[in-house]
Formats: sequence, C-alpha cells, structure tokens
Amino acid sequence: MTHKYDFLIIGSGIAGMSYALKVAKHGKVAIIAKTTLEDANTYYAQGGIASVTNPWDNFEKHITDTLDAGAGLCDVSVVERVVQEAPAQINELISWGVNFDKDEKGNFDLHREGGHSEFRILHYKDSTGAEIQTSLIETIRNHPNIDVYDNHFTIEILTQHHLGQVVTRHTPGIECYGAYILDLQTREVLTFLSRITMMATGGIGCIYQTTTNPLVATGDGIAMVARAKGEIKGMEFVQFHPTALYHPGVRPSFLITEAMRGYGGVLKTKDGKEFMQKYDERLSLAPRDIVARAIDTEMKNRGDDHVFLDVTHKDAEETKKHFPTIYEKCLTYGIDITKEMIPVAPAAHYLCGGIFVSIDGETSINRLYANGECACTGLHGANRLASNSLIEAVVFADSAAKHSVPLFKKFSFQEDIPDWNAEGTTSTEEMVLITQSYKEVGQIMSSYVGIVRSDIRLQRAMDRLNILFRETENLFQRSVVSRE
Repeated sequence: MTHKYDFLIIGSGIAGMSYALKVAKHGKVAIIAKTTLEDANTYYAQGGIASVTNPWDNFEKHITDTLDAGAGLCDVSVVERVVQEAPAQINELISWGVNFDKDEKGNFDLHREGGHSEFRILHYKDSTGAEIQTSLIETIRNHPNIDVYDNHFTIEILTQHHLGQVVTRHTPGIECYGAYILDLQTREVLTFLSRITMMATGGIGCIYQTTTNPLVATGDGIAMVARAKGEIKGMEFVQFHPTALYHPGVRPSFLITEAMRGYGGVLKTKDGKEFMQKYDERLSLAPRDIVARAIDTEMKNRGDDHVFLDVTHKDAEETKKHFPTIYEKCLTYGIDITKEMIPVAPAAHYLCGGIFVSIDGETSINRLYANGECACTGLHGANRLASNSLIEAVVFADSAAKHSVPLFKKFSFQEDIPDWNAEGTTSTEEMVLITQSYKEVGQIMSSYVGIVRSDIRLQRAMDRLNILFRETENLFQRSVVSRE
C-alpha cells in the first residue's frame, strides 16, 4: 500500500510535532510514531527550556554560556540564531497551549541550572517535557491536515538507490522520496511517498546499558540517513547526565533534574563529604560534562557505584513544591528526599552530534531535513548546555518550515518506487540472536565508549561492533522485517 503526503515527519517529540504544526497550514502532513505520540524523549525532560525572558539577563550571556559549555566546538552563528529567536518560539509554544510556571507577580518562575550564569529556565513544575508533549499532542490530534500513524516503524528512507541506481557518499544530488514503514499491527511494509521528509527520531541513549532515555531511543533515524549516504557528524559527543537515580535493574534510569542542583542541591560522597571543589570553582553548578567526569572519577577512585545529591538542608515544603515528580518517584523507592540524600550516578542522556544539517535544517540529502536530538546543528559543540535542547528543536523547526514550505510544491511524488520486496526472507525463530546482540552492544558501549575513553578501549569496541554488524546484517538479509 502506498500513501502520499506533502510532508512526512518521522518522529513524535517536540522536534517533529512543532515542525508539523508550522507546515500543516500549507499541506498534508503525516507523523510516524514508533509506539505512541507520548513515547518520546521530550516527555521525559524535567528541567525546562532555556530562553532570555527577564530584564537582568541578555542574549550575550546566554550565548557565552552556550559557547563555554560546548568547549569551543559550537557554531557561533547557530548559537546566536537559537538564542535570539528563542523568546519568539516560547510565545509560539504558549499559543499551542503549553503552560509555564509563574510567580505571584505573574512573571515566569525561572530556574537556574548548571553552566547558566542567570536564572533563565522556564519550566512547568519538574515535568516540563510532559507538559509540552501533552499540549502539542492535543493540538496535533485536532488539526485537520495532520494524520498520525502510531505503532509504525520506519525501516529506511527512499532515494535513487531504490530506483536501481548506484548511490555512494560521492553521488551528487541524492534525493529523498519518502520511506518504507512497517505497520507493527498488520506486519505490512507500507510505502510513504513525500515531497519533503523530516527526520526527528531522537537520540541513541538505549545503545548504552544505563540511560535516562525511553526504550525507543535507539538511533534509528541517524542509521537510516547514514545508510542512505547522508552526512553524519559529531557522533563522539555523547553527553552523560551526572545525576540519574541509582537503582540497579531499572531501565530507563530516572532523571534527577539539573534544576535540583540549581535549587541548592550538593553532591557528596557516601561518607557525606563534598567533592566538587576539587574539580571546578562553580562546584555542583558546573556544566554537565565536568560534573559527570568528576562523579565518574570519585566513583572509580573510591570503588563506589554511586554518589549522593543532598537537598536535606533545604525547606521541605519548598522542595516538594518545586520537585513533586522527583519527590513522589523517590518515595516509591523508599527515599524521602527531604530527609535523605539521593543516590545518583551518570547515565547516557543526550547525543550532541547526529545528522549534519545546515542552519535551515537541511541535510546533505535533498528534500530531507532533520531536527532535534538526531540532528547535528552545531549549537551544542562537544557538550550541551542544560535546557538548550527543547528550544533548539522549536527554533530549528521554524527555520526548516520557513525553508521547506516555499519549495515543497516544486517537488513531485516519485511514482516509480517499487513496493517493499520480502522475497527470500523467513520469520526468524532465533530471537535470542537479536536480543543477545542488543545486550552485547550495550555492554560494549558502556564498557569502552563511556564518559572517559582511551584508544585501546575504542579499538576493542570497534573490533567487537564490526563482528556484530556482520552477523546482524546477515540475519536481516534473510529475515522478515520486524521492529527488532
């Protein structure tokens, strides 16, 4: 079966949905969700969204903080655009029904997080992502020009390769015509043809054993674009969140937001001693990469499996008011954060690299855009500043919409794309091969490609992953396609 849409959006977080809302007034839109619209990294974002909104803050401060966190590898022009356009995009989110907490005077109740020199984090309690996601979903569901395909897994994007042409990384003018997509309920592979395709599939956290990401964050979109010979950049820059709740066996790990350290939380060892003074003058408010490395060093030097975040010195009622989700979640594990320190350890959290895009969100493949965590915009450099990801997604959705809307009617649907060919494949009865390979990837990445790396560990990881790639590719070629 073939479907035709002006705009095909693969992914259902803030990056995909905000782009959908911006282009839907101009054409027909399809959103592809691997599970449901709710199951996206956006939903799990606790801290908030960064923007200059108060008189004592300014764009230059936000730009400087972002560049400092990015370790000199940010694209300055991108940083300037995102910071300067952020306030307008905050207003757009509000127009779509998103709520942010305000103080008794009616001004935004702003948090400060690690690496920020000012209070500039807009939030909704400690569940900002959930507020944004649910508000956008309601608006999306009620839009007459947007169709949502839940439980549909995108297999690969369509290019000249699917017309029988040889496509390499040096082929000029590669074009994207849509995607092959598996309906997980009927098991049928559908052909979606589009004038414009937006990749918004999120990050790669689940290739690590310990991650704050939902189980859908497996890097599918980046892999699809790489297979289609698109340009990928900065994949080495994986950010580890310093403070995930330490509770072995729980996946994904529950995030203890950066805002809790901005609120006054202090990192301590198991014996109650502060340690961040050894690593950075900003103490627990240093940027994530510095704090994560410091915690990793303390754990390794002491032989501990976690450290603690302490907010017991803060007013108990204020803590409950500002962090109701964290308070309730920790209680389910027998931890009263107003009386006990929170056990925390670093976990894979965010990919700063990904599909390389221009300042307008264009990839190296014509008619294909990328946004959100799967994209490498140049904003984050080597390390993302806290709460810059959600605003990046909305700003780049706007840029991509303004660039793609004037173009899409110039493109026709590529009617010569053949249906998915499953000839010669069979349903595998050896699921253990897939599940074991998945476990091995997690073990390899966590052991050899973690916070601190070395040449010898990276080489071992490459050797092991190459073996797994050959085995998995062989299995894929002879198996009926599935989500696994």
